[in-house]
Amino acid sequence: MFNLDWSYYGPELWAAIGDTIYLVFWAFLLGGLFGLLVGLVLYTTRPGGIYTNRAVFAITNFIVNLIRPIPFVILIAALQPLTIQVVGSGIGNTAVVFCMVWASTFGIARIVEQNLVSLDPGVIEAARAMGASRLRIVRTVVLPEALGPLILGFTFVIIALVDMAALAGIIGGNSIGNFAIVEGYNRFRPEVTWIAVIVVIVFVQALQLLGNALARRVMRR
Repeated sequence: MFNLDWSYYGPELWAAIGDTIYLVFWAFLLGGLFGLLVGLVLYTTRPGGIYTNRAVFAITNFIVNLIRPIPFVILIAALQPLTIQVVGSGIGNTAVVFCMVWASTFGIARIVEQNLVSLDPGVIEAARAMGASRLRIVRTVVLPEALGPLILGFTFVIIALVDMAALAGIIGGNSIGNFAIVEGYNRFRPEVTWIAVIVVIVFVQALQLLGNALARRVMRR
């Protein structure tokens, strides 16, 4: 590793790290927001939920089950026509973010639903008995009670997004995964590939430690 031409590999590595952060940040920001909304729809409209609506729940549940299991590499290809229509291009980091948002939205939706379903029904019933409106119950009871587990679930999603970002090169995007393949594997430089591996390990470990710390802090309150 010390014999590498760092005047070349250094800027390439930093650019790959920056692009990976860009992909993960925007995909999580948008996918987290949409996923939280879809997860709340699943939770509140399910039978016995606060806003019980069998039709809405059945349609939303079907869409989540339809898209969530699709492998990301296949989803990229399937979304290509829509990606071109929405972002104006089927290649590049913006196109990768669009596909990652789709993948993360429905994965997060299921995580949100599962965490909210595990809440003690007695807490919600107590809020109802006190005359709280359904929207207020969601805002002041449901989400705060599930915040700790949700943080852990979102941490898992961020790490999964790092894995997705590694496939950016498939449609002309850049990331640490693309750096490992193009600069390491394709050029028969295993030491370059291992540099990318170390960067990913450090990145993921830092995210996991941060997520665990935040979750512990919330659950102690």
